[in-house]
Amino acid sequence: MNRIGFIGATIVLVLALLSSTIFVVDQRQFGVVYALGQIKEVITEPGLNFKLPPPFQNVSYIDKRLLTLDSSDTESMLTAEKQRVVIDWYVRWRISDPSEYIRNVGLDESAGAIQLNRVVRNAFQEEVNRRTVRELLSTKRDALMNDVKKDVLDVVRGARPWGVDAVDVRITRVDYVEAITESVYRRMEAERKRVANELRSTGAAEGEKIRADADRQREVTIASAYRDAQKIKGEGDAEAARVYAESFGRDPQFAQFYRSLEAYKSSFAKKSDVLVVDPASSDFFRNFRAGAAPAGGGAPARK
Repeated sequence: MNRIGFIGATIVLVLALLSSTIFVVDQRQFGVVYALGQIKEVITEPGLNFKLPPPFQNVSYIDKRLLTLDSSDTESMLTAEKQRVVIDWYVRWRISDPSEYIRNVGLDESAGAIQLNRVVRNAFQEEVNRRTVRELLSTKRDALMNDVKKDVLDVVRGARPWGVDAVDVRITRVDYVEAITESVYRRMEAERKRVANELRSTGAAEGEKIRADADRQREVTIASAYRDAQKIKGEGDAEAARVYAESFGRDPQFAQFYRSLEAYKSSFAKKSDVLVVDPASSDFFRNFRAGAAPAGGGAPARK
């Protein structure tokens, strides 16, 4: 029984020893093999690898992918005209030489990010000091990013190479500091209000002008229509008078009879009208006294 236990323990120990000598390097990583604290080998290709068991050899991994470093510092920078601005940026970088990186920077990616952030910040400060706000925003923005990238590469590839490569440097935002931004916003708001009030005043003046012109046209149209109506009415009255005169000229007795009927009609327009007159002595009722015949005895003669 003790023999079987001894054999089982030996097998487990051997398997554990073997497992400690085998390691797998992922395609996204570098494998760094240490021998007594010194870098023994850097494995760049993915796959299954072997090493001596600890403590003779150990292995650590470093990311070989393209990394992104975003700015976290909100401290303002001075431009060439002494304006304080805040710049947000990001850097795309990767570890190109794990041995140099471990010797001169650190054992993991965070150490490189911290030091690279300081270098990029200093490079931006130096380049921003040479340029105006207008150049930062438009005309020389690309040149600024290229110059910052060159400055960063000069540092990381200097006398003590970092083993990293800065692939790209980009600016995401350029803005004034908060105090200046608030002042600019207030001036912009005041300017917009001034323009709005000016437009309202211009609109009100145009409205009054349009209403006045419309009222004038209305009065002119009404006056013209009234003039034309009176003209037409006068022409109609003249034509009616001419027809009456022509008709009455043919038969004066009928004309007198017709005028008497019109007079009766006007005098007795309402049931409440009262006319006090002597029919026997008044010529007004002469046609009534003649038995509803026209004056002169007999029906009107027709020609």
